[in-house]
Amino acid sequence: MAQKFKIKKGDRVVVITGREKGKSGEVTEVMRAENRVIVQGVNMVKKHIRASQSGPGGIEQKEAPLHISNVAHIDPETSKPTRVGFDVKDGVKTRIARRSGKAIG
Repeated sequence: MAQKFKIKKGDRVVVITGREKGKSGEVTEVMRAENRVIVQGVNMVKKHIRASQSGPGGIEQKEAPLHISNVAHIDPETSKPTRVGFDVKDGVKTRIARRSGKAIG
């Protein structure tokens, strides 16, 4: 069974290790079975496309997946990497940034 993550589609994250360290963007896809995320504009790779009847060939640039452990949430207040915690008030569970205590969108 796939794991449950604290990072969701639409979250702002920063890459904390690897070749793309320091780059940030929005999560466009979470692949729970592979423990990976795709971040908009980060980890760009070139894919060679063969020409076919439906369109011309060429070289296409697209985002490659990153391991989920290599990204961290961006704190909405300080714009620095932060861990995620949970807060339950009146039966509503919300994600909060551990660094500042502010709610994560």
